[in-house]
Amino acid sequence: MQSPHSSKLSVSPFIPLLIGMLAISFAPILVRSSHAPVSVQGMYRMLFTFLLMLPFGTKQLRTLHTISRRDWLLLLAAGFFLAVHFLLWMASLTYTSIASSTILLALEPVFVMVGAFFLFKDRPNKFAVIGLCVALAGAISIGSGDISLSHRAFFGDMLSFLGALAVAVNMLIAKQIMQRVSSYLYSFIVFGITAICFALYNLVMGISMSGYPSMEWIVFVLLAVVPTVLGHMIFNWLLKYVKPTTISMSVLAEPVGASLLGMLIFREMISGFQLIGGLFIILGLAIYMRAENQSSALPGEPLQA
Repeated sequence: MQSPHSSKLSVSPFIPLLIGMLAISFAPILVRSSHAPVSVQGMYRMLFTFLLMLPFGTKQLRTLHTISRRDWLLLLAAGFFLAVHFLLWMASLTYTSIASSTILLALEPVFVMVGAFFLFKDRPNKFAVIGLCVALAGAISIGSGDISLSHRAFFGDMLSFLGALAVAVNMLIAKQIMQRVSSYLYSFIVFGITAICFALYNLVMGISMSGYPSMEWIVFVLLAVVPTVLGHMIFNWLLKYVKPTTISMSVLAEPVGASLLGMLIFREMISGFQLIGGLFIILGLAIYMRAENQSSALPGEPLQA
């Protein structure tokens, strides 16, 4: 029987992997570069991604009527939690450093593992639990280091931490619904719902959704194209050709790449606590992903940062 990853690419998978890793590293840089409210950035990122996906799924869109009412409710919940994730994580970049924010966001697989244990009785093996403990030790190191610097930085850390929790809920919903709904339809619908959630939030909070200078609109488009289309969607496509663990490990490049870009562009130097904590988190996640090699991947990775 042919392996699901035995298809051959015409080029080395390293090339699209490298493009994807570079692309997702720019997400926090673009967020920090914009002066628009994060809820407006998130809304247009989702809206433009939704519109970019539209021409490529005409056949699949014809099957929308086959989605059950229960699955529509799950899709609504997934879109809501993705909006919460973006709102919290993007807001965290106003208060804490790019390094702390993106490293803490990388804890999302740990939260998925814990949630899957309680909700679906998925029992992780002992090495996955060891990885969880190592990663959490890293998060504590970053939090304790930042609170010694300022309460503002610690508040930003907590926003990123809660943002990781929100996207973990989104992933747990995806694990259920994507057994019945295709990856394209899931992403397309959830991105649209997320954009609507942001629009409603902006209306309720009285946040203007228009009148921004042209440079802001360029950033909105880049948020959709670079970290989303050239990042996460390339990773989703590569799932046909490489092991899911390879993709998961590549996503760990985001805190590394984003931290380096933050140093170069915003002169944000990495503290000792951030370095030690970041190494612990990446080591813990590497142990976890290695342990969960056969069962950790969700069918088509929904958007994160």
